[in-house]
Amino acid sequence: MIEGKAVHETSQTTPNGKALRIAIFGVGLIGGSLALCWKGKPGLTIVGHSVNAASVDKYLALGVVDEATTSVEAAAADADVIVLCVPVGMLDDYLKRLSELPLKAGCIITDVGSTKASVVSYAERLKLSGAVFIGGHPMAGSERSGVEAATPDLYENAFYVLTPSPGTPPETIERLEELLRWTRANIVKIEAGLHDDIVGAISHLPHIIAVALVNQIAGYNESNDLYRRLAAGGFRDITRIASSDPYIWRDILLGNRDVLLKLLADWRGEIAAFERLLEDRDGEGIVERFSGAGRFRDNLPERRKGMITSLHECYVDVPDQPGIVGRIATELGQARINLSNLHIIESREDVPGVLRLSFRHGEDLDRAVELLRTLQYSVYF
Repeated sequence: MIEGKAVHETSQTTPNGKALRIAIFGVGLIGGSLALCWKGKPGLTIVGHSVNAASVDKYLALGVVDEATTSVEAAAADADVIVLCVPVGMLDDYLKRLSELPLKAGCIITDVGSTKASVVSYAERLKLSGAVFIGGHPMAGSERSGVEAATPDLYENAFYVLTPSPGTPPETIERLEELLRWTRANIVKIEAGLHDDIVGAISHLPHIIAVALVNQIAGYNESNDLYRRLAAGGFRDITRIASSDPYIWRDILLGNRDVLLKLLADWRGEIAAFERLLEDRDGEGIVERFSGAGRFRDNLPERRKGMITSLHECYVDVPDQPGIVGRIATELGQARINLSNLHIIESREDVPGVLRLSFRHGEDLDRAVELLRTLQYSVYF
């Protein structure tokens, strides 16, 4: 890595002899996965940027990008497309820095943040000289992080939302869409404010609820450790998003503050309705609330990637016998089923052990369940 300069140049060319340069600021899970979708494609050169020299070296060593640099100026120079994959709280700073540079005429700048209205508004106020900003949000993720976890399959069948402004030239939107087709995602174009309303409801609010619930139980646990000891299995699963990075979520929630204040008011109304049902001993009302929720949830897409990473897990009852766990792992390995994690939940004398098997892909889960049931294991979800 040469300080201040792009390095490891392996430019490819388009039919007119010039490569399309894509600069990615922040080549972690999201940015790295985008880079891998484009890496090696005809006519594309991928440039990675990080303020950390060690990260730049890592990008190159892993072969995720064609070039890498610690210099904002070098990364942005002659770029046809700039993708900001930095935390939401840093987007304004990067846009301000880019607005001060002599960007290539017609350069497209986009981002991957999960809040859109504020950054789109800020970009419009900056009046980027010669460049066009189009808000973006790939609605996919992973429980792993960092460039090491990047994969070109991350966005396949996921929704990739674009939030162009009313004045964005249609041909510019088409150029970005054409490039994003390499991700194999489903591209959706909506207004930035509507995006924040929807994502606030299906992702940001659930994170707040999970954190509040875990903190409530943690408070009870201070006087009785049984709360923590018994809060295994289902409770741990339904609240797993409470373990999300607190600093990233600080910026996300503050960035979508107005939407979330309204959503939390609506949530208080939902909780108040349950309070009334309990106060009135209204069993039929409780049944109706659960039934309505069940009907809606049953119609949600099962295999669609979304904001909250899906759990591809099953549970297996196994007898308390030596070697049984190893035999199950061996059977899955011989069938070339990729097991990402195995956890023994319970195993004691005269009680069947319970294995929780985790997979990265729903297809692997389906194959594992079919195999284990064929081998007469009791498998359930």
